[in-house]
Amino acid sequence: MQLPRIPLAAATTALFLACGGSADDSAADERDLSLAPAESLAVDLDDQPQAEEEAEPVAQRREERREPPRRPPVQREPEPEPEPPVPSLSVGTVLELAAADTLTSRHNEQGEEVYAIGNSAILDENGDEVIPAGAVFAGTISDMAPAGSPGAEGRMVLTFSRVMFGGETYTIQARVDTLGTFMKGRGISGGDVARVGAGAVVGAIAGRVIGGNRTGAIVGAAAGAAAGVGILAATRDTDIILPEGALIRLVLTGPFELTPVGG
Repeated sequence: MQLPRIPLAAATTALFLACGGSADDSAADERDLSLAPAESLAVDLDDQPQAEEEAEPVAQRREERREPPRRPPVQREPEPEPEPPVPSLSVGTVLELAAADTLTSRHNEQGEEVYAIGNSAILDENGDEVIPAGAVFAGTISDMAPAGSPGAEGRMVLTFSRVMFGGETYTIQARVDTLGTFMKGRGISGGDVARVGAGAVVGAIAGRVIGGNRTGAIVGAAAGAAAGVGILAATRDTDIILPEGALIRLVLTGPFELTPVGG
């Protein structure tokens, strides 16, 4: 014989009533049972500080991973500035100088040193000063000779190779374009007078021999003296002279750089 099925809740209620409980007590118990799981999940208050302490380092580590510590910028040494170009003068630059001393074919000879002074500052193509006014130019007499006869021209060739200023010496390549020279005949010296006198004596002897009398000797002496003067005039040297302060114009045949000799 099969027994009828009774719902579990009804059976429980019946059992509870059998034990002397009431329906109200049953409802209260059910309310207590529904609250029990929530109370079992409550966190002990003593554990909260520890959880907060653990959470703080974790957050800090995450922050460090997101933003790595900033390093100070690397201090780089400034790059050296490029050196300015060396001042220079191009080929063809004209230099106007003044002779420091008087030069003459009568007193000066080939191989002697000569000097000249810069009249003004020499500027480059940009207008910057390269050689100051008053610079001293040094060279030599390459050739020197007087004129062999009146009307002829003597020779004076100068070569300049150095310029000095600011306590330094610099090499220069240049040719002389102009020299302020002039020609001057030499005066009659003691030796020339002797030559004229010798001609007079020879003429006097010749006049006496030819004329046979005193008058002939006088005429011969005068003729001899005249002949001596003529010979002297025909053979007398004419000197070429460059006076102190005269113009010497140079033209550069090579570039000039402001680099001292041995620098």
